[in-house]
Amino acid sequence: MNSICVFCGSSAGSTPEYIVAGRNLGETLAHRHIKVIYGGAAVGIMGAVANGALEAGGQVIGVIPGFLSQKEIRHEGLTELITVDSMHQRKQKMAELSDGFIALPGGFGTLEELCEILTWAQLGLVTGPVGLLNINGYFDHLLALFDHMVSQELLKPENRALVLYHHSIDGLLESMSQYQPKPVPKWIDSSKT
Repeated sequence: MNSICVFCGSSAGSTPEYIVAGRNLGETLAHRHIKVIYGGAAVGIMGAVANGALEAGGQVIGVIPGFLSQKEIRHEGLTELITVDSMHQRKQKMAELSDGFIALPGGFGTLEELCEILTWAQLGLVTGPVGLLNINGYFDHLLALFDHMVSQELLKPENRALVLYHHSIDGLLESMSQYQPKPVPKWIDSSKT
């Protein structure tokens, strides 16, 4: 992977470990010569990821909608900052620039970005790995929900398998490096309609 898109909060969260993990992820990606693609903010976990990568000599490309430039306080020290018109354009541009995707703790925006990219992966629109950096079990309940979806036959096990996760950066990057996309199976079995 030459570039990884990072989805995460523009807030710092309730524990300093989220900021530390963001900074460490950015630094690790820079040391591995992997370009960071992210939402362009200078604050919160987003800012920590960018600063960690930049301070380690890495490249960071931010993508931010113009209307969020003030709310998320755009980062002025990036390798490149791309301003787009909408949230939809932001996600599309980040996906175009990325070979893989990692989510760190965040709120609705992070969850929405994660679920959209998983939907795109399910449809075969993106083929890169999608991972959760599960700091302090942050995503445990979400992973349990995904398992519940499978048990209720609303999510196929092979699509549940699209979600890679680990509590450590190295562990997650290792599983992402071994990921092999599978062909998209037929969605509807006409015998069951």
